[in-house]
Amino acid sequence: MNITDVRIRKLKDDGKMKAVVSVTFDEAFVVHDIKIIEGQSGLFVAMPSRKVGEADYRDIAHPINSSMRSEIQATIFEAYERAKTEQDDNVEETFLASTTV
Repeated sequence: MNITDVRIRKLKDDGKMKAVVSVTFDEAFVVHDIKIIEGQSGLFVAMPSRKVGEADYRDIAHPINSSMRSEIQATIFEAYERAKTEQDDNVEETFLASTTV
């Protein structure tokens, strides 16, 4: 399975959530609402989830193995860095960047 497109849908400077991302696989399947979060140890990718119960969240979609997680995360971070640079050049609050891999 190959990542064929990454879209950075929103970039935010304030708060811990830095961006909302959509990733397309094999030009046939897309996962929306992946988040880039600023944690204590730096940025990380949070897969889309839904609330179950009072305070628990469960992933809706997620990679099965660490190599796929690493590939997804590296591709997302690469697109995020490009989007930040382009946003700085354009000075817009809402941003849409598409990267075909």
